[in-house]
Amino acid sequence: MEVITFLFDGFQTALQPHNLLFAFIGVLIGTAVGVLPGIGPMSGVALLIPVTASMTTGLDPAQAATSSIILLAGVYYGAMYGGSTTSILLNTPGESSSVVTTLDGYQMAKQGRAGSALAIAAIGSFVAGIVSLIALVLLAQPLSNLALKFGPAEYFSLMLLGLAAVSGLAGNSMTKAWMMTVFGLLLSTIGLDSVSGVARFTYDISVLYGGLEFLTVAVGLFALGEVFKAILHKEKNDGEIAKIGRIIPTKEDLKESAGPIARGSLLGFFVGVLPGAGATLASFFSYIVEKKLSKTPEKFGKGTIAGVAAPESANNAASGGAMIPLLTLGIPGSGTTAILMGALIMYNVQPGPLLFDEHPDVAWGLIASMFIGNIMLLILNMPLVKIFAKIIETPSKYLLPLIIAISIFGVYAVQVTTFDVLLLIAFGVFGYLLSSHDFPLAPLVLGLVLGPMIENNMRRALTSSNGDFMIFFEKPISLVLIIAAVLWVLVPLFMKLKGKNVVINEDM
Repeated sequence: MEVITFLFDGFQTALQPHNLLFAFIGVLIGTAVGVLPGIGPMSGVALLIPVTASMTTGLDPAQAATSSIILLAGVYYGAMYGGSTTSILLNTPGESSSVVTTLDGYQMAKQGRAGSALAIAAIGSFVAGIVSLIALVLLAQPLSNLALKFGPAEYFSLMLLGLAAVSGLAGNSMTKAWMMTVFGLLLSTIGLDSVSGVARFTYDISVLYGGLEFLTVAVGLFALGEVFKAILHKEKNDGEIAKIGRIIPTKEDLKESAGPIARGSLLGFFVGVLPGAGATLASFFSYIVEKKLSKTPEKFGKGTIAGVAAPESANNAASGGAMIPLLTLGIPGSGTTAILMGALIMYNVQPGPLLFDEHPDVAWGLIASMFIGNIMLLILNMPLVKIFAKIIETPSKYLLPLIIAISIFGVYAVQVTTFDVLLLIAFGVFGYLLSSHDFPLAPLVLGLVLGPMIENNMRRALTSSNGDFMIFFEKPISLVLIIAAVLWVLVPLFMKLKGKNVVINEDM
């Protein structure tokens, strides 16, 4: 079994002392990010990219890339764990994929069963994480081998599908989502043309010749944008924190939640694999499925354990599922994986079919570290639930200056230009204005990350066909992907025109 050998090598990489430390720091910070309302996995990962860059300065490039992505991925799935804490204790979701958990989690807390709810959320998250990782191990290599058969035309169409999928499902308005996608693509054209060497939209500003730095844009939009929102809207938690009693769930609780955890894990994984679907959609779907299958659907919304187990399992499985298109095809299926992709590219590691051949230590080291990270999260979350609950009470006057300091010093440490600091602040203000007017930020980030790759693959395909655009329709795989992209956009549009509700994914 070749996969077992690769995974064994991955564990050798992941079990190195410094990588274990990075995994632990990642899941610890991730849990805190999930607990704190408003930050979310996207902001948390974006905020920590410059921190990881400075933490890995002494390592060689390959080790630095592996260690950094291990920490950032830890933040991603750690935030999925932590999001349930505020949902259950405070009726305030830590991030949008935990919205569904509030329905039954807070009711359980009011009945004095907060400890059981938090424990089941942790157990469900652990099981879902392991299920999704086993599926990732089994599917990663076959998908990579399939993707190796792709040429420039197929890659262009695949990236178009990724862009259509995320843009079609992000935010409450498809028009706004597409506006953000186009704006992200426009921003990606700033700098020197890679083929002709002509300066585009630089206005004779020399620092723009290299294009806009992804890190600066991401940290500004997500981290500083949230800070400005919190300051200007004077956001604070006024809810009453429920008391945590018994933490170990009863046998009855475990029996009732076994089915929902299993179903939520499988459903969440397959929803996560779909580009653009994300953890929020997975948690909503799993809750609806459990309510339909339940013999006592009237208990849902009144404090049933299945209403906590299913969505919490689904959102964690979705985060594992979202790693498949990122690692095997080089297509980020969500905003957070787009940020992870940007981080990998920053270390000259290109996600996609060649990742497992060219950088097996990064790919398999990351997968192995996610197994270790899930065990760490279970150990952390069960006994330390009461301590993490205290993070909710962190006053904004301490938290917000800390986020601002990390953002500014982090971006300056990586770029060492005051221009990037000014750009960071500008994108922070821009991010606040966009989110306050309900413009989704995920499509903008995706457009910025995928823009150069879409352009390069389109040029390569047109060069090989002497400028004939029919190459995208003559190749069967490319044609299927283009049809899928068109349908992905048109089907929700037709459903909306017919007056049907379309489930929207707010947070990616």
